[in-house]
Formats: sequence, C-alpha cells, structure tokens
Amino acid sequence: MKESDIRVIKKYPNRRLYDTKESKYVTLADLRELVMNQEEFIVIDKKSEEDITRSVLLQIILEQEEKEGQPLFSAELLHKLIGIYGDPNQQLAGNFLNRTIEMFCEQQKLLNTQMEEAMAVNPMSALLTKMTKTNIEIWKEMQDNILKSMENPPADQKSGK
Repeated sequence: MKESDIRVIKKYPNRRLYDTKESKYVTLADLRELVMNQEEFIVIDKKSEEDITRSVLLQIILEQEEKEGQPLFSAELLHKLIGIYGDPNQQLAGNFLNRTIEMFCEQQKLLNTQMEEAMAVNPMSALLTKMTKTNIEIWKEMQDNILKSMENPPADQKSGK
C-alpha cells in the first residue's frame, strides 16, 4: 500500500479525532472498526505533527479490556509483559509476540475458510470434523509452546547472550 493510500487521522488538542478521508470527527470505536476492516491509518497529533498511532491503538486495547466479558490480558500476563521492558531481549520478545499473533491470525483465516468450504459442500461433513480437530491440536500445541518459552526461556536468553 502506498503511503498516500493510508488514511490520516488528526488528533486535536481537545482530544477529538478527525478523519481527513471522510472529513468528519471519529471515535476510538470508529478506529477500532477500521482496524477490524483491515484499513490502514495513522494518527497524527495536530499540534506537534508527531505520529501517535501506537498510543491511540493502546487506548483502543485498554477500552476493549475494560468492557464486560473476558479480557484478553490477564494480570499475570501483564506482569510478565511489563517485566520484559528493559530486558536485553525486549526486541526479540516483541518480534516473537508479533509473529505469534500473525500465526494465530493466519490459523483463524484458514479455519474460517475451511469451515465455509465444508459448510458449502455438506454441513455435516466428516472433513469439517477432521479439520477442526487438526486446527485445535495445532492451536493447543502453539499455546503450550508459547507458555513454555515464556516460563523457561532458552539458556542463551537467560544470560543475555
């Protein structure tokens, strides 16, 4: 995607967000919808001209975490994440988390596609059952590996090598 295709959101000193593409004020919920629709955008502080996209995305996450229902981040996970900051392997951990989320999203897309295809052919297909079991096993294995690696990092990561 070209840089000119990226939607620009301006954040004004009064904390209002303005979508320059749609020429209207938007909310964090509107920005969440853009994320869900995989529409790229950046948020620019109107006064300083700084890119503040990360902080706005963090606000969206915080808003989602505070909603009713089950939060994505447990207190235990947040403690572990905070503990990573300043660690010599902080960048490695960030890359690992990013790749893990990418793999999860890829698996979700694959599972959704497989389910749609199976339902189109035969809603009670044995193929669907087999694919579902396989994806669940892959997902469980991936989760177990993530938890193990967070609890017991390799020796070279413990020593900061």
